[in-house]
Order: sequence, then C-alpha cells, then structure tokens
Amino acid sequence: MAAGPPPGPARPGFWRSPLRGPWLTSVFGLILLFGVTILFVTGLLSYAAYNPDLAAVNDQTPDKGWLGFYLFSWPTSPTWLYRLTQGVHVTLGVVLVPVLLAKLWSVIPKLFEWPPVRSPSHGIERLSLLLLVGGAGFEFVTGILNVQLHYIFPGSFYTLHFYGAWVFIGAFVVHVVFRLPRALRAVTARPGDPAPGTEEVAGLVSPRPSEPTISRRGALAMIGAGSLALLVVTVGQSVGGWFRRTALLAPHGRDPGSGPNGFQINKTAGSVGIRASDTGPAWRLTVRGPGRQVDLTYAQLLAMAQHEAALPIACVEGWSTPDQRWSGVRLTDLAALVGLGTNTPQVLVKSLQRGGSFSSAVLRDNQVRDPRSLLAVRVNGAVLSPDHGYPARIIVPGAPGVHNTKWVTRLTFGEPS
Repeated sequence: MAAGPPPGPARPGFWRSPLRGPWLTSVFGLILLFGVTILFVTGLLSYAAYNPDLAAVNDQTPDKGWLGFYLFSWPTSPTWLYRLTQGVHVTLGVVLVPVLLAKLWSVIPKLFEWPPVRSPSHGIERLSLLLLVGGAGFEFVTGILNVQLHYIFPGSFYTLHFYGAWVFIGAFVVHVVFRLPRALRAVTARPGDPAPGTEEVAGLVSPRPSEPTISRRGALAMIGAGSLALLVVTVGQSVGGWFRRTALLAPHGRDPGSGPNGFQINKTAGSVGIRASDTGPAWRLTVRGPGRQVDLTYAQLLAMAQHEAALPIACVEGWSTPDQRWSGVRLTDLAALVGLGTNTPQVLVKSLQRGGSFSSAVLRDNQVRDPRSLLAVRVNGAVLSPDHGYPARIIVPGAPGVHNTKWVTRLTFGEPS
C-alpha cells in the first residue's frame, strides 16, 4: 500500500480521456436513475400480471420468500394495460443500453482506484458497485436475449431475471444513497471546470489528458442518437400497425404467414410437441367443477353460444398485436356446465403441449367472470391455425400472452391454490 498503486489501470495516468469527469458521469447517472426506476416499476407490474399468488404454475420461483410479494390482483380493464407496461419495460430497457455502457465507460477508472478499500463505508460502496455492475449486465443481457427468444442461459429466464432484478435494485439503491448528492452538485457546475482536488474529481479526471476530439456535450449527443436509433428499431413491436415494419429488434424466426391468422406467435405447435392426432377427431375438452365433469367434442363446443371480443395479445418479450377479433365460448358459460353460477371461481387451464414453460395457468376469478374472456375457436373470422392454438385457446383481456393458453384440453374451475 505504501508503495502506491501497481502498474496498470490503477495508476492515475493510465486513463487519459479528456471527457471523463463529474458532469458527464452525473448526467448519465441521473438518466439511469430515472430510467431504471421505471424499469423496476414496470417489472413489478409484469410480475403482478402473472397473478403469482394463485398457484405454483403461475410462479415457479423457488424460495422467493418475501421477495415474491405482488402489488394487486391484475385487472382485465383496460385491455391494453399489459401491452403498455411490458412494451415500456422492454423498449426502455433496450434504449438505455447506450447510456449504461457510456456510464460504465465514464467511471471505469474508479473501478481500479487505489487503495481498493479505504473505510467500512467505502467498502460497502465498493461491494454495492460490484453487485451493481454485475447485476446491470446480467439483467440487460438476459432481457435482450429473452426478447429475441434466444434462451442460451441455464435455467428459467423467469427465475433468473427475478432474482437478478432484486440483486441489481438492492445495489442500485445503495449506490444512489451514496452518489446522488454528488451527482446533483456536479450537474449544476460548469461542465468544463471541475474543482481540482475535490472528491468528485478524484479518479475521474485524468492528470494527463489527451487532446479532445469531441466535446462532452457532443459525446452526450452521440449517446442520445444511439438510444434514439434503438428506439426506432424496437418500439414498433409494441405499437404495431405500420410501425412494426421498423421493429428490426422484434423476435425473429416465428413467421405467422398471412391471412386472418397472420400475426405474431411465440410457440409453434411443433416446438411444444403438438401432433396432428392430438387435435384431430379424438380431441376432447374436459370441463371440471366441484363434483361434476363434462367432456365436449369440438362439434359440441361449436354448438354452444358463440361470442366475440376484440383483444390484443401482449407478451413478456415486449411484442404485442393490435386488437384481433376472437370468437368462442365464454368461460362463464363453460363454468355453468358444471353447475357454477354467477360467482364463478378461478380456473386451472391445461394445455396439450408437451414441452416448454406455462403448459398450465390459473386465471383469477375476475378474469374468468369478464364477458370478454373466451375459450376461442376462431380469430378474425377464420378457424384458429395450429400455431395459434387449434382447436381452442384462452383469450383474456389484459393477461400476459403466456396466460392465453393454447391447445386447451382441460378447464378445472375452483382448483385449490
């Protein structure tokens, strides 16, 4: 320690960019403070949309304890609520990537400062910094991979992202407590005149800076242009319509084709093991209630009263569709077949799928009772395609896409949590 820092990045003269300084770092930090707060809130809303308290099939996170709290019972109105919150979550996460990278670049000399720990409080701050940088990288990388349906990480994205978010936000809060007063002071000072010898400058401003090739404000504008470009190639997957043509970062490899069934899908019938024989003449829909069971053929399901609902589909990956015209049997009418009246309870929905996640889901009673909640058999005037869930699928207003279960084979009303 007495001999000073070892050769390399711990030496003050190793980093020579003239742009680094309290003002630029603080501007990036305040942008991230605002953006990460929105990401965390919309992430909590996405968690609530799964109704995680209902059953293990809705939330399979192990040992979540008090971290698994949820905000409220997810509503069915407005129908675009999940489409909005998850669209903001994913789009903003992608847009913040250049800001996050620029912030890490601006403070990289601080990661190698010497001595590594000067006091207990400094040690806590350094530990939070390690968790902050690692947590941010983990959350952003896994989130972007999930958007592209590229599941190369071990285990469930849902579980990994859940725990990663809590590690990241804990470190983020500690970092904000330590750094926010300094950041606010820095942004009110003149960007070209950092006070020499102050703690704010130490480790950020090079003692031997190179000649500048761009101003700090120019660098900020460049990062802003990068974020704007990512916004343009991302937001269309949530907005839909003409703007979807600009969504170059939307999930690929799932071509829905054209016609009435020509809208975005995640899971194809083949990818989850659905065979033609599973959905052929032998298919039956089993409806269960307290002490009663009814088995329906496809023809009997079609013979029941058919209703229509114009509803979008919105998925955790951030993509969504405009309203599609669904038609089918109301869930309340199916509940009536097994003796359940107006106070229809929750329902466990079981799919034919053999692989992948969310082959079952539990819908809350308010979702079941909504007259727009259907076991759909047609969309936009046509029979469901195999990839859209033929012979029957769930469509519920405001629910995440994975809870709009496809290839339904059983409905169990009043299933215990």
